[in-house]
Amino acid sequence: MNRQYILYNLGDAKTQIVETISKMETDDEYEYGDFVIDMSHLYHHVNIAWNARDATDEAVDACSQANFDRWRKMPSNSELLLED
Repeated sequence: MNRQYILYNLGDAKTQIVETISKMETDDEYEYGDFVIDMSHLYHHVNIAWNARDATDEAVDACSQANFDRWRKMPSNSELLLED
């Protein structure tokens, strides 16, 4: 498990959650489109943390387009043990 890369992405996800909550609590101009953008950014980092959890440091450093595209996808329900 690549703890360093997982922690990096979960840290960015944590920052995104805190910022999203703050904007929703304080910005009367915050709208649906803003929420979509913020949640997309959040999911991007959570998905990478999950999907690249076993990536080598070399793969992370190189970050090919194929890996980037694969890592940012939503995991399946079965991967997350969410299926009945």
